[in-house]
Amino acid sequence: MIVPMKKVCLMVQDSERNEALLKLRKVGVIHLEKSNAPADGCAAVTRKNKLESAMGLIGDIKIKTDKNKIKTEPEQNLPDLIVDVGRQRKELQERNMFLHREISRIEAWGNFNPASLKEMASLGQPLFLYEFTKDAFAEIDLENVRFIKTGGGKNAVRLVVLDKEIAGVAPFQLPEKSLSELIRETEENKIALNKLEEKLKTLAEHRQALITEMKRVEQEIEFESASASMEKVEDVPVEHGLSWLTGYVPAPDMESLKAIAGENGWALSANDPEETDETVPTKLKNSKFVNLLTPITDFLGIVPGYREVDISLWFLIFFCIFFGMLFGDAAYGLIISTIAIVGIIKTAKKGVPIGLQMLLLLGVFNTTWGVMTCSWFGVDSEKVPQILQDISLSYISTAKSDPKLVDQNLQIFCFSLGLLQLTIAHLKGIIRYIKSLRVFAEIGSIAMLWGMYNVVLFLVVSNDTRAIPLLPPSVYLLGGGFALTFVFGSYEGSIGQSILSSFKNIISVVLGITNVFSDIMSYIRLWAVGLAGASIATTVNTMAGPLLGNFLIFAGIILLVFGHGLNLILNVLSVLVHGVRLNTLEFSGHVGLTWSGTAYRPFAERAVK
Repeated sequence: MIVPMKKVCLMVQDSERNEALLKLRKVGVIHLEKSNAPADGCAAVTRKNKLESAMGLIGDIKIKTDKNKIKTEPEQNLPDLIVDVGRQRKELQERNMFLHREISRIEAWGNFNPASLKEMASLGQPLFLYEFTKDAFAEIDLENVRFIKTGGGKNAVRLVVLDKEIAGVAPFQLPEKSLSELIRETEENKIALNKLEEKLKTLAEHRQALITEMKRVEQEIEFESASASMEKVEDVPVEHGLSWLTGYVPAPDMESLKAIAGENGWALSANDPEETDETVPTKLKNSKFVNLLTPITDFLGIVPGYREVDISLWFLIFFCIFFGMLFGDAAYGLIISTIAIVGIIKTAKKGVPIGLQMLLLLGVFNTTWGVMTCSWFGVDSEKVPQILQDISLSYISTAKSDPKLVDQNLQIFCFSLGLLQLTIAHLKGIIRYIKSLRVFAEIGSIAMLWGMYNVVLFLVVSNDTRAIPLLPPSVYLLGGGFALTFVFGSYEGSIGQSILSSFKNIISVVLGITNVFSDIMSYIRLWAVGLAGASIATTVNTMAGPLLGNFLIFAGIILLVFGHGLNLILNVLSVLVHGVRLNTLEFSGHVGLTWSGTAYRPFAERAVK
């Protein structure tokens, strides 16, 4: 459920500006309409940038927890210290890259001292080094040139030229140090780098201190942003200066804001947001069960608009069903459920993360679907224990029915599931527009869905084994539904204007029938992707099977673990791509939901530990 909001305007004296913000932050109910970021020169912003750099340097370092080790207090200038160590490490790494290039470039010349050559040049006896390919060497004019050929590889020729350079050819660039000195420096740098790495590991033990400091700095920046967002009232004497800010407050929390405003003598006004106001944040208030969806929506970064419909309950229910069908294997479901249960037991005292609760729910749906279809690690249903075959559902289980018939039944189930979900979308539309003639457009959309459902079954599922007739009522439903959506689809107070609008957009209106067909057809992906996952599991078993009966059993076990592990990862990606898509595109499109909202984030104190 989307919580109704009030738009508020708060006015305080300039002298109480910071004090008022501190009190507002303590109340923690107002979502600021404007939040002007402080300048980059702000100390808090500079500190945040330094903390981000420090955390980036130690972010990948794994810390071994030792309960017996005495914890030391973090350095006061910990971020600066980490950044400085990181800078030294980077300089050494860049220097080593240069040294390795130099060693590779000069090692064919052997270990000579470039300082000696420079000294000889200063005494009037210059020497120049040259390196050619054999083809290039054959074309060089060496007449009147004194040189010593020092050898080379299969395709290289090296010369030491006396007195003067070869005309038109640049000599070999001398290194800054001899080969042995360069090698020695790389070894010294390696030791120094190892020391710096160890120092970073030691500093990484205080990662939590950086996280705490980051939270504190973010609150400082938020406070500065709120202060920068307050505007002064013009044409008021300086000694009576006033500042004001605007924001949004959930209607149920207005009393707490009124109380604090009354206690401090602040001017406060509150009104319902304008219909044209697109900056109203969205706050959702749902049951604990529906809140299990939060990890998914937070991961996707999607929030319904303030004036849109909240579909959290239906999103959760159908997402769980899609998850079970896409994974489609009871053994995978048991693995997921076991991981979730172990995590819940370990975190029970501190408070179970909502993500683990959601994972357990998904594991239960996955296991249930796998039991009904008799899918266990992709093993042939005939080889599955009899008790598992007996508890499967004959309609969708190959253990009890012909595989071709099961595939057809699963296809029908996918289309029926799509019909159900999309019908629910328009039923919500009927509730939304119950007081408007636009409700007939929603009824027309439902009629087109049911008519097109029969068309899809006739085209996709109907065959020699199962003949599905194209029912005449389907034509009436499609025609009547199209007529209703044509007449009332754009209704906003005038039927004539609605019809005129449909004529103006006749192409998109006509294509609406095609969209209904494609939306229902889109649900076939549940069967297709689930089948692909089952095929991968079966292939892994087929490959590993011959290895399990001989001395290669360990290789077979490794192949099984790797293959099914990879399949699990692919299934997760399938859920993110297909399971989420059906909810956020097909279902949301029929609801009229664009996910264009901004999450409600009040200006409030937050824990820094």
